[in-house]
Amino acid sequence: MSDFDAIVVGSGCAGSIAAYELAKAGKEVLVVERANFAGGKNMTGGRLYSHALKEVFPDFESEAPLERRITHERISMMSPDANLTVDFSSQAMLVPGQDSYSVLRASFDQWLAEQAENAGAEYIYGITVEELLKEGDRVTGIKAGSDELTAEVVLLCDGANSLLTQDAVGFDTPSADHMAVGIKQVIELPASVIEDRVLAAEGEGAAWLFAGDATKGHIGGGFMYTNKESISLGIVATISDVATASTPIYQMLEDLKAHPAVAPLIKGGKLVEHSGHMVPEGGRSMMPSLVGNGVILAGESAMMCLNLGYMVRGMDYAIAAGMHAGRSAVAALEAGDTSAQGLAIYEKALENSFVLKDLEQFKNFPHFMESTTRMFNEYPALARDVMNTLFIVDGSPMPPLKKSIMPLVKKLGFMNILKDARKGMKAL
Repeated sequence: MSDFDAIVVGSGCAGSIAAYELAKAGKEVLVVERANFAGGKNMTGGRLYSHALKEVFPDFESEAPLERRITHERISMMSPDANLTVDFSSQAMLVPGQDSYSVLRASFDQWLAEQAENAGAEYIYGITVEELLKEGDRVTGIKAGSDELTAEVVLLCDGANSLLTQDAVGFDTPSADHMAVGIKQVIELPASVIEDRVLAAEGEGAAWLFAGDATKGHIGGGFMYTNKESISLGIVATISDVATASTPIYQMLEDLKAHPAVAPLIKGGKLVEHSGHMVPEGGRSMMPSLVGNGVILAGESAMMCLNLGYMVRGMDYAIAAGMHAGRSAVAALEAGDTSAQGLAIYEKALENSFVLKDLEQFKNFPHFMESTTRMFNEYPALARDVMNTLFIVDGSPMPPLKKSIMPLVKKLGFMNILKDARKGMKAL
């Protein structure tokens, strides 16, 4: 007889939600987390789209440690000496289930873990699971240090840099062009100062993405999220590209902080946190098998992340996958079949949900990003030059706009612009 019905490796969004669903159904479940507390190794920006969490905790807004409701979407095309920003707000962003919040994972993940523990899940912290127990090709438990613990099903939710997925489902280490490195700083500021600087109402805030000079023209971008009394600011860049960059990623972040579009936002702030993390960016094409005999993968362990340039998502996929993983594991346990065939109901549930539908829909977008480097170089420069033409007045006679702007467009090339637009539309 196994020690537990289920063992969950990792206590992020996917792991704790899966543990909650299992424990709520009366199953004996153990969560093993290598950090000293839930969220101790998570550095997400971070933004939570509420729809997935409401499926599990309908009234989470009154309990969860949320930072600010996001009411401003900002996207910037940044060159070294200029910045073009689109600022969007809408009443639709306030509708429950359509809204989103900034969160700090250290506190948010602890809240999720508390919900699972209150439901009956057991947690062990500060332990790294380095090996799976197996009988033939079936996962039967985990080995952590000198301890061996068995379970009818093991759920791997241990992040993008999982030590276990290769042994579990034969997933090879992702290539460097499918992975990104992210670094983030948290800069402390008074709440009223944040609201004044991002032009937001009390308790509200902004999500801001930067393309172009944020990564010195390399594949990736910058991000900023407003918290209650801090700003999360960071850079995410594709490893294969940034490895050859003349500017290291830590310097990219320092230069972003000093850019005229960003520096006023963080002026006088106190740096209170600096962290780094690997991020999966290959989309659907890089995902491993989601189930094996006695094992389920969810969240970043299954590479569930989507970067569309104007939107970055991961937490809502992890939450939904954790919910389906937990519920599917319960059904398989009750049916007495935790083989790959018995656990296939998890894959089916994801196929019928937004998770795999989204990832399948946009499976070609990562390649578009990698192959369209003009998005990170020439287009921000073109945006700057067009805006300078429109708004700079120096006393010289103003020529017709067509004569001013057409040479700028011709310099980049009509065919290049059309080709990139066509590729982008096909990828989206």
